[in-house]
Amino acid sequence: MSSNSVGSVAGTAVYERHRPEQTFLYRLVEGFYPDFNRLMTLQGLPLPGYVTREFEDYLACGRLEHGFFRVRCESCRHEKLVAFSCKRRGFCPSCGARRMVDSAALLVDEVLPRAPYRQWVLSVPFQLRFLFASYPELMGTALAIVYRTIATWLIHQAGFTHDTARTGAVTFIQRFGSALNLNVHFHILFLDGVYITRSDDDGTRQVFRRINAPSKADLEVLLHCISARVARFLVKAGILEQDCENSYLNLDSLQENPLRQVHGHAITYRIAIGPQQGKKVFTLQTLLPREDDDRFCQVLGRALPRSFCHCSRITLSCELVKGPPAARTFD
Repeated sequence: MSSNSVGSVAGTAVYERHRPEQTFLYRLVEGFYPDFNRLMTLQGLPLPGYVTREFEDYLACGRLEHGFFRVRCESCRHEKLVAFSCKRRGFCPSCGARRMVDSAALLVDEVLPRAPYRQWVLSVPFQLRFLFASYPELMGTALAIVYRTIATWLIHQAGFTHDTARTGAVTFIQRFGSALNLNVHFHILFLDGVYITRSDDDGTRQVFRRINAPSKADLEVLLHCISARVARFLVKAGILEQDCENSYLNLDSLQENPLRQVHGHAITYRIAIGPQQGKKVFTLQTLLPREDDDRFCQVLGRALPRSFCHCSRITLSCELVKGPPAARTFD
């Protein structure tokens, strides 16, 4: 159940049924989704099945009329009705928050070793946001390039090679920005060092070697390397065309995606369909960090404190980067 579904009376947890129909997000989707679906169909671009299921399952989430189970207290025989949830990963705040907490717990308890970590954040230009949103298989290849580049840098910084050291990472792919715009970017939780194998009288064991935090110059070199390698991949795949002055995407060889138009408008903060199609929406701009502020790097990565090796900090970071788009935007 979501965090707002549990109250407290005299220190005892009390279940309170979540009522999504009373939230602003639910009323927004319920009021405009039918028109959105109809307009897309009239344009000859019907929504894919996974999109319509996301909307329709969300509208049924937490509603008793769409199914529930009965919970009975064994001592007092009091009963409660608990509505079924959609368990979707799109924009349902309740199910998204549950998935966020469960994923963070799984990573911290069963996947991530007890070691220092550093969070790397990689954003891409508008053209690549559109490409990656429309064709996730290309995004997967580009992400593999990003991982290999950073992993190689970490191993070399520690003074080892791929044959003698290993590192690792968990990547969270975010498809949204703070304004709920389409903004494909990567949050990568990397080990802040490498593991090497050491042999002694007791056998072999894995030893962790931490490295120094990357400087802005290091990040600039990494950014240039990643950009060149991703561009080389896209050129080889025939997707990126280059001449002496410009570079542009050639999507003729790719399968048509019915959401291309919606993706393009969502990236550039424009209205996608309807009578005001193409108009810019009102946005609140965020102030950029000062040039002398070293807490955040403006190039590629975000340096986290040395205390990031603490379990609670790792859990918090996993929850923050795994959170659903509407969890903190609509209450």
